[in-house]
Amino acid sequence: MNDPVRRLAIIPARGGSKRIPRKNIRPFCGRPMIAHILDTAQASGLFDVIHVSTEDQEIADIVLQLGYPVRFMRPAHLADDFIGTMPVLNHVVETFRKQGEMFTQIFSLLACAPLIEPGDLVGGSRLFESLAGRHPVLAVAPYPAPVEWAFDRQTNGMLVPRTPGAFAMRSQDLQTAYYDAGTFAIFSSSFITDHQDGTDVGFVGYPLSRDRAVDIDTIEDWEFTERLYLARTGR
Repeated sequence: MNDPVRRLAIIPARGGSKRIPRKNIRPFCGRPMIAHILDTAQASGLFDVIHVSTEDQEIADIVLQLGYPVRFMRPAHLADDFIGTMPVLNHVVETFRKQGEMFTQIFSLLACAPLIEPGDLVGGSRLFESLAGRHPVLAVAPYPAPVEWAFDRQTNGMLVPRTPGAFAMRSQDLQTAYYDAGTFAIFSSSFITDHQDGTDVGFVGYPLSRDRAVDIDTIEDWEFTERLYLARTGR
């Protein structure tokens, strides 16, 4: 008899964002940013547990007000500027394991991903299940132009092609390249345990359209994402 599928959503949300201070709880279209991914996760109907991993009490209090109590806090040593995602996920998975809760699918959901929809998470889960957990799934989006056409810009403004001569090639003759959409990934617990230093090998891509894959690192990204969100919701 197969064990039942149990899904855990982990939303890493530390308090020390530098480029956009407090961006995880900064108001986005009238609500704390993190509220959008929490509600998307809930609306998907997938998850047995939705957990926000934070060391910040203000974030934990806001999440509680939104209806998602934080079961345990993240240790401070897992919340500095240099910690990777995998040790954070492992801390959550191991803490739940010690409490007697095991999961077959672990989603890492980014707190600043307000454009993805419940169906994206459902589709990602189905893809993960079709792979029998042998590979993690990463949400990706296509680059808007061939990566072979990329330039480096020198301090004097001169452009240096990364692939000299590639401009002579037609875009339709070049293979589409993809980037991490900065929205979600799906893992088995064993993959998280075995890759504490991180890896970019072995993932299967779940494609998103670019209008759901804006990685919010700057105020310009933030304002652009708000315009997309407002246009989609008709507000």
